[in-house]
Amino acid sequence: MKFEYARRIKSLPPYLFVELDRKKQEALSKGVDVIDLGIGDPDLPTPDFVVERMAEAIRKPSNHRYPSSEGSMAFRQAAANWCKKRFGLDLDPASQVCCVIGSKEAIAHFPLAFVQEEDVVLVPTPGYPVYHIGTLFCGGDTFYMDLLEENQFLPDLSAIPADVADKAKIMWLNYPNNPTAACATKEFFEKVVDFAKSHDIIVCHDAAYSEMTYDGYVAPSFLETPGAMDVAIEFHSLSKTYNMTGWRIGFAVGNPELVAALKKVKSNVDSGQFEAVQEAGISALESDQSFVEKMRQIYTARRDVLVDGLQDIGIKASRPKATFYVWFKVPEGESSASFCTKLLDEAGIVCTPGNGFGEPGEGYARMALTVDETRLKEVLQRLKSIL
Repeated sequence: MKFEYARRIKSLPPYLFVELDRKKQEALSKGVDVIDLGIGDPDLPTPDFVVERMAEAIRKPSNHRYPSSEGSMAFRQAAANWCKKRFGLDLDPASQVCCVIGSKEAIAHFPLAFVQEEDVVLVPTPGYPVYHIGTLFCGGDTFYMDLLEENQFLPDLSAIPADVADKAKIMWLNYPNNPTAACATKEFFEKVVDFAKSHDIIVCHDAAYSEMTYDGYVAPSFLETPGAMDVAIEFHSLSKTYNMTGWRIGFAVGNPELVAALKKVKSNVDSGQFEAVQEAGISALESDQSFVEKMRQIYTARRDVLVDGLQDIGIKASRPKATFYVWFKVPEGESSASFCTKLLDEAGIVCTPGNGFGEPGEGYARMALTVDETRLKEVLQRLKSIL
């Protein structure tokens, strides 16, 4: 019997991080001492108090049954309280909060509620691949919004043709931004709200890196923007904030109709997150957040080691005030792919080519601060030896 993939699968671009992992495994099989700065997966462990809460919760028989696809009321209340304390948002946990199985799941699923064939979705590029993939699975058309250095890696709303804006159902935003580490101003968010209301566009804001901030910078929620609650849903993740990437837990908040739409999709495609994991998530959200501050200090020190070292070598790298990524220009004469291949083949360093996130990322590469300072200094020594 011959099995043929559906068009939606055949049209998928190669998933960037799968290919990166393949190349890394190939190098490891040859005995290379690989230093992996590719995928953004924290090397720091989940806090002990979260693990201890999970150990208790996993033994509760009540947690062994099917969970609710929208999340327990206890988790949704904890998420609402966290948003109130962090951003000053007043959210109804019953109608404006939904537990998700990691924000990636929700980002992929949300367009199913609104996007039909040939509907337009506005997607930033370079950007997280799932924004486009979720559109593709719905049969929608992606219109890419270029994120350019000369525009502080913010989309130029005036460059979106009026007929495209009028057809658009969703606009994806992600600030602090992956991969560029750019941050959005409140003034930019205000322009987005006006644009969305003018063209009846749903704004989806991916806020996965809102707590990974440095040098006193405090990232705003898009929902703090006047009028944003009329048009937006925002996705939060516990993955990076609490080193819980493998736990797959997060939440979506915002306009009640948009949250209800996500819940409707989820109720038909998944059975919710294991309630023991939700209990662990509650302990993280309700903690004094001192763990988060210590994490910021660790990443600040790593950032400074890497950025200072790259600049000393002559590589143009900006000093990010958020995320745990360093976005830098590859040396003259190199493409994104050729430079990252050179790093792996000649120095055993894995980093991500910028064009893997979209065409405007050509000429850049991304390094994640996911190894300690000693290994980062080794990265710099290896770079010096090959450049």
